[in-house]
Amino acid sequence: MSTPTPLDAAAVAAVDPTDQIADVLAIGDHLRDAMWKAESADLGSWDSPGGLVVAGMGGSAHGGILARAALADQAGRPILAARGYELPPWTTGDTTVLCASYSGDTEETLAAFEAAGVIGARRVVVTSGGELARLAREEGVPVIPVAGGLQPRAAVGYLFVAVLETAAACGAGPSLRAEVDVAAGHLDDLAREWGPAGDEQGEAKALARALHGTIPVITGTGLTAPVAYRWKTQINENAETPAFSGDLPEVDHNEIVGWGGAAALGRFASVILEDCDAHPRLIRRAELTAELIADQAAGVHRVRSRGETAVERVLSLVLLGDLTSVYLAVLGGTDPGPVDVITALKQRLAEDA
Repeated sequence: MSTPTPLDAAAVAAVDPTDQIADVLAIGDHLRDAMWKAESADLGSWDSPGGLVVAGMGGSAHGGILARAALADQAGRPILAARGYELPPWTTGDTTVLCASYSGDTEETLAAFEAAGVIGARRVVVTSGGELARLAREEGVPVIPVAGGLQPRAAVGYLFVAVLETAAACGAGPSLRAEVDVAAGHLDDLAREWGPAGDEQGEAKALARALHGTIPVITGTGLTAPVAYRWKTQINENAETPAFSGDLPEVDHNEIVGWGGAAALGRFASVILEDCDAHPRLIRRAELTAELIADQAAGVHRVRSRGETAVERVLSLVLLGDLTSVYLAVLGGTDPGPVDVITALKQRLAEDA
């Protein structure tokens, strides 16, 4: 049996000059710092019968979809993401709009901030600075600060907490501070287990080796559906690899048929993110889906969440996916830090303005 490619600290450092792996492993610390920062924003409380809209793009939007999953059935009002220049047409003055932009200069989020002001919606901002912070302070909108020096996708812990705190403030959900605090400690343990200093046969390293050289297709089940999207985008940005995501039961009504021709087109690998508290029929669908696509897939990998609460289970899979994506970058010799094509696109758009 051949020795597996090492994914220890030295191997990671060789292709990760900006130490992206450290930011991934620090998610527990990020959560704790985020709770302090959110408290310092002194949001207060108010009632938003129209629920909460989280306006953001890319990594800045992930906090919204992940927080909604972590709230699960405790959310008493709609909590929805808005990805684009416009707010949902039903957004009114009874809705709270949280504008999330790590840089503070995301043009879509700035447009959403302005639109929310025009309709008289209650606004909150989460950012590290930029034009969004300037406008918010000028207009008296509370700002939840985020630590600087990170890639937006690495600030997921900060954005996750900001959404939970805003949801609690506007009456869309209960406070989950205690659950977040416990989850932070749980993530510290998982970071040691799955990180570069951990076992070379650990889950994140083993999964990265299995996915290397394939096009990953990530499938979520219930609570894990938004996490599947997070995995897809992390693999895109960190490993510079195409990846796709979907969720059960929907994929069993269309995508499962597409697997019939997968092997003739390339090496597509399936990763199914499962949760112990999922609906029994979702668990059964995961089993059957894995069985029925196995002959066309370059591998089928069923991955379970870890933890007691929904917060712990969601964030355990976030950490596992983030680490897997960095290890994929290492195996491919790709620096997981830069996103040059996104930078180039923004520059081209700026030239058009």
